[in-house]
Amino acid sequence: MALTFQQVKLVRDTIPALTEHGERITTTFYRNMLADHPELHNYFNTVNQANGRQPRALTAIILSFANNINHITELIPKMERMCQKHCSLGIQPEHYDIVGKYLIAAFGEVLGPAMTPSVQIAWNKAYWLLAKMLIGREAQLYHDWQHWQGWRRFRIEQKVEESDDIFSFYLVPEDGKQLPSFLPGQYVSVRVQVPNKDYKQLRQYSLSEQPRPDYYRITVKRDRGSQTVRPPSYLTDSFGENPGVVSNVLIDQKKAGDIIELTHPAGEFFLDTYNTSNAPLVLISAGVGVTPMVSILNSVIEKQPNRQISWVQGSRDSIPFFLHIRKIARDKPNVKTNIFKTRLAESDLAGVTYDHDARIDLDKVKAEDLWLGNASTEYFICGPEQFMMEMAKRLREFGVGSERIKLELFSTGDTEFQVDALSIASGRSTGVTPCSSSN
Repeated sequence: MALTFQQVKLVRDTIPALTEHGERITTTFYRNMLADHPELHNYFNTVNQANGRQPRALTAIILSFANNINHITELIPKMERMCQKHCSLGIQPEHYDIVGKYLIAAFGEVLGPAMTPSVQIAWNKAYWLLAKMLIGREAQLYHDWQHWQGWRRFRIEQKVEESDDIFSFYLVPEDGKQLPSFLPGQYVSVRVQVPNKDYKQLRQYSLSEQPRPDYYRITVKRDRGSQTVRPPSYLTDSFGENPGVVSNVLIDQKKAGDIIELTHPAGEFFLDTYNTSNAPLVLISAGVGVTPMVSILNSVIEKQPNRQISWVQGSRDSIPFFLHIRKIARDKPNVKTNIFKTRLAESDLAGVTYDHDARIDLDKVKAEDLWLGNASTEYFICGPEQFMMEMAKRLREFGVGSERIKLELFSTGDTEFQVDALSIASGRSTGVTPCSSSN
């Protein structure tokens, strides 16, 4: 069902209008689709709808696809990211019918006379060209997950405070069956009922422990919104502007013994533990971005205890997993640590509880700790979006090839990393710590 040359031109000719009216198009799309299909609220992140990230994300993927319609291979990394997220959310082929219908209708409503019958046909073909590729890959993923598809009930076995406003949840399957393994760095979707909502909310959280057959662990940070005006409340909107919903419910309302729902682990950001490479690893994280890094670290320590690892972590004050990391570094001379801290307490000691009184600055890390002289070193980065971009840029300036830099970036706007509407709709937050917790 390839597009003709003329149809490709018609699609590309809409890019200026999409750029100019992108948010209006996607706002129209969401409004009409959710009005007619309120059940889809179960798939969408209300915080990202309120702050406008969903419309910007959908606009970005439309423009990206239109610009690369004759070079689909260039979209493969983005498509894989989308497919992993879709399967984690339980997206099915019939959802593509609904999205396609309302998306093309929104084009027509906003573009007016410019949406000629020929343009509509061209965009329908373009949409289904992309949709069928995604559906095919998602079918493969669902098949690989075998007997676990959809939501599975887990009991909170233990809830542990890791640092200020950061808690780990040890989750045991209610059915008692053995859990499938996963690749360290991947995430699970979590579904909970939110007070005063008629529908459930879904978010993704990185798994913060190495694969275990009997439990999973996620680590969640409270999201107070853009400003905190008084203590948290789920009965009012006064906790701040667009505060986290699911993370705050988990921290404040869920306790040991409670039940939450999870989907199968997924995600394209991971360390391939089936690859027996002994290349050094540099793990760089800020804040709760540490969560997938702990999973990677613990997995490597178990499988390749002598592999060289450099741990670079930043935090404002209390440092998640600090005692755990310090013990590993003490017991394993192949593990080097650089801890950055910006708010020192009276009890802090340089060289003991922290190494650098500053935000993470790779220029302050010894070159040998970054393994810059080894052309096979792999770099993993997780934290706030701007932080990840800055770290990746500095590594490239050091001469590190982009293919060796891995980061899990969920972005909005004109960056090289984008997700589509369904992905970001229920995905981890794009402005706080996208690779580890999601509001």
